[in-house]
Amino acid sequence: MRPLTCLFLASGLFAQAPQTTGDKNDLTIIVNPTFVMVPVTVTTRDGTIVSGLNPSDFLLLDNDKRQRFTADLTTHPLSLVIVVQATDNMEKMLPQVQKLGNLLEAQVLGEEGEAAIIGFDHRIQKLIDFTSDATQLTNALKKLKPGSKSSRLNDATMEGIRLLKSRPGSRRRALLVIAEPHDKGSELRVREVLSEADFAGVAIYTVNVSSIIANATTSPSPARSVLDNRPPGAVHLPAGEVETPTTQSQNAMGNWIPLFKEVFTSAVDVFKKNPSEIYTEYTGGRGFPFGNQKELDRALTSIGEELHTQYLLTYSPNNQNEAGFHNIVVQVTKPDLKIRARDGYYIAGKPQ
Repeated sequence: MRPLTCLFLASGLFAQAPQTTGDKNDLTIIVNPTFVMVPVTVTTRDGTIVSGLNPSDFLLLDNDKRQRFTADLTTHPLSLVIVVQATDNMEKMLPQVQKLGNLLEAQVLGEEGEAAIIGFDHRIQKLIDFTSDATQLTNALKKLKPGSKSSRLNDATMEGIRLLKSRPGSRRRALLVIAEPHDKGSELRVREVLSEADFAGVAIYTVNVSSIIANATTSPSPARSVLDNRPPGAVHLPAGEVETPTTQSQNAMGNWIPLFKEVFTSAVDVFKKNPSEIYTEYTGGRGFPFGNQKELDRALTSIGEELHTQYLLTYSPNNQNEAGFHNIVVQVTKPDLKIRARDGYYIAGKPQ
């Protein structure tokens, strides 16, 4: 009997039901076709959302190969994970975050949307699993309490991505991080988190807490963590350190993954950007400031407007035999418009 052959697809893609060929002694499972969803935000130069565009107004390249696609306003329901920093210096900021339950339901989730909530300091705690109930979201947010000085931003972001991976591939996946833009104490590095976001097709939005404002409301830390700005790949596991599932997965795939991403081939970018900037820029999301309640409310309203006015470009790549990272480039043919979209996805490749 010949071995069973099966194609494994990266998260963030979805496919029709598998078909089988051959008899019971010569069986190959073929998943065909694979579709890629690319939410695209189009704005004017001053940031105003642009609606009313047609498919002919877009050009989509996958690994420099032009693709045929359909384009429509997003109709796929949204799955959202809200990740909130709950460190000791967030004591005066958390009450403002805890008021967001009804606004999340009204402005962001929509009729068929769902959200889960994670709080973090040195711990990462899932406060509520996916729900569409604004009351449950509000009650979960009220569980946020100021904790330690550690802020495991990267680890918490990864946990949010893992939650989103459990949702059906036909749903849009987004992550909202309300936190200071720097990491303090994570085990994971930015490139691991960003690669996982690409695998899962997750757009990351950030509401960046002002460290100056947050620190002004609490006692100063006796010792501040230093942000590790060493370029990815320059740091190896210490001798005797036990590998985590993430590092094992990374090593099994080789360190080729980040080589496809511009941010990891430029030491300048690594030194000048914080994790929040990288996450938003390379997943098609956007960052917002948070210094007071008005800014927080305005950020959520803007995120909701964007998520519900995006164009959804869907296509079956004509180069699915190319394994690895597929770079996506979306262009709009009308002048003086700006776009934001995910930068790519990973695929195992199809046999020829």
